[in-house]
Amino acid sequence: MLSYIKRKLSESDSIGGNNAVAVSSNPTSAAEIVRKTSQMSLDNEAIAYGEDALLHELGYRNATDLQETIYDLLRTIRDPEKPCTLEDLNVIYEDGIFVLPPTRSNVSVVRIEFNPTVPHCSLATLIGLCIRVKVERGLPHNIKLDIYIKKGAHQTEEEINKQINDKERIAAAMENPNLRDLVENCIKDEE
Repeated sequence: MLSYIKRKLSESDSIGGNNAVAVSSNPTSAAEIVRKTSQMSLDNEAIAYGEDALLHELGYRNATDLQETIYDLLRTIRDPEKPCTLEDLNVIYEDGIFVLPPTRSNVSVVRIEFNPTVPHCSLATLIGLCIRVKVERGLPHNIKLDIYIKKGAHQTEEEINKQINDKERIAAAMENPNLRDLVENCIKDEE
């Protein structure tokens, strides 16, 4: 693939194309260029490759587009105790959403970090559950979702991180009618 891109870039350069990119003969440098570029324009067509190919297949321009889509879903979640959204309280923030390389089975991986308002927040697990449910329902495709409390932001972050990333615990929590109603109230969209 890398040699194909190099050849196309050389052809473009020799034809006098405006999209020429200098590629050294050093394979490491060329590979770095390919990795750092989300799209390359060859013959006036955008060709996605690597991680971006999967994102294009799912309907996103790039990782930032997916990040922004997820943030738009999460920012409207209401705090369980206060009449504010998680965005208002800075519990959810755009820089806390990371689009990671896909799994071997070509599933997009997203890591979401959130910051409870206090280090002893008793509702941190509920907030993590709300985040998971909102993203899973809001995206029309399957992604691997990892949700974590920001490092050092909570006294029991390791325990809570285990709970909100354990499929069995999540399923059990959502079977509890009271907890399910609480999650539904926090994630429902304003009308």
